[in-house]
Amino acid sequence: MSKSKTILAVVADSHGEVFEHPDLLLAGMNGCRIRPPHPDEMIPMPEGSRLFTLPGMAVQGFDRRGGRLETVDRLPRRWGGSRIEAVAAFLAPAYMRTLLPAADFSLSGGHLPLWAYTAVGWCLEEERFYVAAVRVDRSHQWDPDNFDDRLIEPRARRMLREQPGNRLVEQLARCALDYHCFAAKNLFLGRWEAPLPTSPVCNAACLGCISLQEAECCPASQERITFVPTVEELCGVAIPHLRQAENAIVSFGQGCEGEPVLQAGIICESVREMRRQTSRGTINFNTNGSIPEAVDRLAAAGIDSIRVSLNSVRESCYQAYYRPRSYSFAAVMDSVCRARNKGLFTMLNYLVFPGLSDLPEEVESLIDLVEEAGIDMIQLRNLSIDPGLYARSLALTGEGMGMKTMLDHIKSRVPHIQFGYFNRCRESFYPPGFENEWPAVAR
Repeated sequence: MSKSKTILAVVADSHGEVFEHPDLLLAGMNGCRIRPPHPDEMIPMPEGSRLFTLPGMAVQGFDRRGGRLETVDRLPRRWGGSRIEAVAAFLAPAYMRTLLPAADFSLSGGHLPLWAYTAVGWCLEEERFYVAAVRVDRSHQWDPDNFDDRLIEPRARRMLREQPGNRLVEQLARCALDYHCFAAKNLFLGRWEAPLPTSPVCNAACLGCISLQEAECCPASQERITFVPTVEELCGVAIPHLRQAENAIVSFGQGCEGEPVLQAGIICESVREMRRQTSRGTINFNTNGSIPEAVDRLAAAGIDSIRVSLNSVRESCYQAYYRPRSYSFAAVMDSVCRARNKGLFTMLNYLVFPGLSDLPEEVESLIDLVEEAGIDMIQLRNLSIDPGLYARSLALTGEGMGMKTMLDHIKSRVPHIQFGYFNRCRESFYPPGFENEWPAVAR
C-alpha cells in the first residue's frame, strides 16, 4: 500500500449501513495495542470477504487533524450525530490478517461469534475497502466464485440415491447445503479436497471450537457429527473421489467433528482399504497430534500428509486455548517430529493472532520447532474467536513485531519453509521455486 493513501475508519449505523467516518483515520490492534497500520499491512479487500458490525462497540481511530487516538460512538453533528458502532472484515480464504479491528471490546455485552475479526477501512483515493491482510497461498481453487450452489443440491441428491443408508454422505450433504462447507461442496462437484469427518468426541476443549461450545460461551457455528462412520461408509465416499477427482485429496479432521486421532483404529483400516483399491490421490490427516503412537500407525497404513493444529508453540499459551483433557503438550511436539521421521509431508495448522503469533519469543520458538522437526509447511489460519476473550484468556499484554514482519523473519531464517493456507495434493508438495515464493505470493 502506498504511503500516500488515506484510509478512513469504517463504521455502521443502527440499520447496519456501512460507511466511512469523515474525521477518523483507520486504527488497528496488534494484541492489545492500538496503532496505525503499516503500508505493507493493507491490501484492497479480496473478493469473497465479508463485513460484520460489532454491536454496541465504539469505534477507535486517529483524528485526521491532530493524530490523536479517539473513541467515538456517534457521528459528527454535521453528519447528523447518530449512533455508530465498529465494523470488522472476515477475509476470504488464502489471506492472513495483519491487524485486529480497533474497537472497545469491553462493550460487547458477551462473547462475539466465532469469526476471525480483521481491521477494515475505506481508501479515499481508490474509493474501495482496504483490509489488514496479506495473501499467503497462491491457489485459487477455494475462491468463492468457484462454488456454484445451483450445482450442489442435485449432485448431493444423486449421491444420496446411489449410496442409500450411508450416514457419511448424509452428513456431508448437510455440510454442503446448510453450512456451505467448501470441502463438502468439492465432494459433490467431484474435485479437489473432500472431507472425511469421523469423530464425535474430542480430548480438548478449545476456546474457539466451531463444532461444540459450552453453554455460557459463544455458540458453535455448526453441529458436530454424532456417529463414527464405518469402514464401508468412509470408503464409499473416499475411493470414488480418489479414483476420479481432479487434484484428488481426502482429509480426515474437519470442522464438523471432534478429534480424529481418537478413531485411529477405524481410520487406519479404512486407509488400508483405500490404498488396496487405488494408489491415486492424496490422503491427508488433520489432527491435534495428541497421540504420537497413532501417527506411526497412520503413516504405516498409507496416509500421505499430516497437519497438526497449534495456536502457539509455547506450552502456557497452548494450554490456555486448547485446554487438553488427556494429553500433554510434549505429546503434540512428539507427534510433529514423528510425522516427518515417517516420511509424511508435515504441516502446522497455525492458528494465528496478531499480538501473540508475532511476539519475538513466539517467533523464536516456532523457528526452533520448524528446524528441529523439519516441518514442510506452515498453514497460516486466522483464529476465529472474540479478540477480547482471547486476550484475557491468554493474558496478552505485549506487542508483536507485525504479522508481515514475522513471516519475513521466519523465511529469512528457514528458507525451505513453505507458507500456505490450504492442503496440497502429493504432486504439489514441493512446487518449483517454493524456496523463493515468499513474499512474491502476497503480490
